[in-house]
Amino acid sequence: MSKLNQIIAVEKGVRGKAQHALAEARRTTGTAALLSGISRSYQPKDEDGDEYPPESTKVQITAEQALRDTAAAVTRLFDVTATKDHANCEARADVVVEGRTLLTGVPVTHLLFLEKQIAELQALVARLPVLDAAESWTFDAATDVWRTDPVRTVKTKKVPFNHVKAEATDKHPAQVEVFYEDVAVGHWTTVKFSGALPARRVNELLERLDALSRAVKFAREEANGFEVTDREIGEVIFGYLLG
Repeated sequence: MSKLNQIIAVEKGVRGKAQHALAEARRTTGTAALLSGISRSYQPKDEDGDEYPPESTKVQITAEQALRDTAAAVTRLFDVTATKDHANCEARADVVVEGRTLLTGVPVTHLLFLEKQIAELQALVARLPVLDAAESWTFDAATDVWRTDPVRTVKTKKVPFNHVKAEATDKHPAQVEVFYEDVAVGHWTTVKFSGALPARRVNELLERLDALSRAVKFAREEANGFEVTDREIGEVIFGYLLG
């Protein structure tokens, strides 16, 4: 009795050998010279005619033998793949996070899917924008966003003022210098809004995703330890094909 993870481990090597056998069969059966043979002898017309040695070339391969050799290599691939595929339908495990069973009897193929999707979610959450730590934020349920407390700031305007440096005389006009002062003309009341998340929320999500990822991987390993029933379909298939 084998385990599913053992079948998965050998599948790649078996597939490689089968692909090599198929490629070799295509090469040899596609080379006419390997399948061709000839035998000929020479008989002179006259008794004193020239003599020539017989010539012969043997057939190096036959298409039928190439098929049998290919079948021998591919049969193992059929058996291993059938064993794996049937086991994937039967191998299941629960996803348990911190003692809580989230999912029950999940097939191993779906566990592989979950692993990939959780990794995608981890990448997304890790890049989520967080609220500016320099501000004090409060969640506003009415707008479904975060907001700061109102901040009041002064609005100023530059107002010109004249400064008389020298009074006018009957001979010279007054010397006047213009300068500007910032004068308060009003107030701004500012409230900032944000759709970002608090850093603690992002960290919480990442921790949960990490725990879920570990649980799914553990479940997959548990499912991969499922004892499989060896399937032997290659001999049946090639028995029909070559029989």
